[in-house]
Amino acid sequence: MGDDRANLREALKRVATGLKETGVPFALAGGYAGWARGGPEPDHDVDFLIDPDDADKAAGLLGEQGLQIVQPPEDWLFKVFTDDAMVDVLYRAPGSPLVRPVLERATDVEVLSVWMPVIAATDLLSEKLAVLSERYCDLAAVLPTARALREQVDWGLVRDTVAGNPYAEVTLELLERLDVIDPAGR
Repeated sequence: MGDDRANLREALKRVATGLKETGVPFALAGGYAGWARGGPEPDHDVDFLIDPDDADKAAGLLGEQGLQIVQPPEDWLFKVFTDDAMVDVLYRAPGSPLVRPVLERATDVEVLSVWMPVIAATDLLSEKLAVLSERYCDLAAVLPTARALREQVDWGLVRDTVAGNPYAEVTLELLERLDVIDPAGR
């Protein structure tokens, strides 16, 4: 596990500096965004978010920097391989087609000695809850992050964002019952 995380951390730094060199607006997203803001460290991949209009440009410029670019069948990301690690570059935010507002709310954070934009905790939790469904309902990926970042999150906005998703709504109720967040309306 230690080598995997070390490889992921190196890949995070390499792709972040590569994206900075492209001039394409981006933000660290996913589990490592949560980690950068004080949550648990993930152990499977690194995610960055870019605008869909910049996807081809970013992939081309990262490829010119010597990074291996792979276009999977999904139409919302490309993969970057560096050394022994994989980085997902998403050009659609999970659970939402709107990327630009998420990028605009990102703030610069020093991550592993590299300053980079990191999505806001509210956007991160909204995305983690929005993707919950019958086929994917891994609360182990949500609860520790929600607990760690709870004071950085606008839970009213999260509730509004995920309204209508019963899996997200029940998870919010669970977070209330566990005293991680205040009940709605308080």
